[in-house]
Amino acid sequence: MNEHRNHAVLKIGELAARSGLTVRALHHYDSIGLLTPSAHTDSGYRLYNRADVARLHQIQALRRFGMSLADIGTFLASPDAPFADIVAQQIATLDQQIAQASALREQLSHLHRQMAGGGEPELADWLSTLEMMNLYDKYFTKDELHRLPFWQQDARRNSGWAALVAQIRDVMEKGVPPFDAGPRQLAERWMQMLERDTAANPDFARRITVMMEIEPAAQLHTGITPQLKQYVIEAFGEHKLALYADYLDDDELRRMRVGASQHGAEWMALIAAVHRQLEAGADPADPASQALAREWTTLFSARIGDNPATLEKIRHAHTREPRLLVGTWVTPAMLDFIRASRATLPPA
Repeated sequence: MNEHRNHAVLKIGELAARSGLTVRALHHYDSIGLLTPSAHTDSGYRLYNRADVARLHQIQALRRFGMSLADIGTFLASPDAPFADIVAQQIATLDQQIAQASALREQLSHLHRQMAGGGEPELADWLSTLEMMNLYDKYFTKDELHRLPFWQQDARRNSGWAALVAQIRDVMEKGVPPFDAGPRQLAERWMQMLERDTAANPDFARRITVMMEIEPAAQLHTGITPQLKQYVIEAFGEHKLALYADYLDDDELRRMRVGASQHGAEWMALIAAVHRQLEAGADPADPASQALAREWTTLFSARIGDNPATLEKIRHAHTREPRLLVGTWVTPAMLDFIRASRATLPPA
């Protein structure tokens, strides 16, 4: 037994059992010259040593990459065949399989949490949930998903979103205008929940918005159609105008209503960029911070003009109405950062 270990010699049956191949397959490899045993017993049994086993590993690795036996023979016949590269590719393949298995485990854990909060999901629920999770994988890294409350949704939160979508669809289909008090309240709830479920991260919100816009599966799964989304945006704009009404005159409100429908995507991208600057601890006087402050001023002026009296009214409104920032991903710290950066700009 010890002699067998020292010489590391395996009979064909032992090698077949250890490698997962059949004896017949090893006979075939021998017959085509792909894996010829280094020795035979006096009785004619094939014996495989360590070098033979190493070559078999290379053969199996290349087979898993889809290479034919003939091509494998040609590859291994090369005196400079990159064996280390074969092992590296196998490691990369295993890493990918581990990542896929980990993602599947998270998907199943997510479904388990849903089941713990209620009844057994139907087959369609399982499939749509898996489909949505695959969509999230396209827009977020694994680390980001761990920080995204949407990914960790429980059954209660999911049902809350489903109920809100149904309520908004109902008032929209009944023809209730967005400026009515009911839609305004629903839109405020919507934006509060969205801000919460994106961890108050505007870049997360921006990517989810893009996903909802271009992925039919996301619209089908959530019921959030482009029409419903637009209705919510208009109702939320009316909600904010109602808050501003105590501070601005009719002309100012009219201009703000027109400006609110413009540059929506630019605003969200800018808010996300400022958020990243804050998270990075950037100096307000940094050139990148100053560039963001200039863009902020430009978009703000396009929305409400540059009348100093109006600007002062808006600042006053924000000090008195905290709800103006709720559901916008804009924080007081962000506004302070923009003001500080703007103060470092040279005179125009």
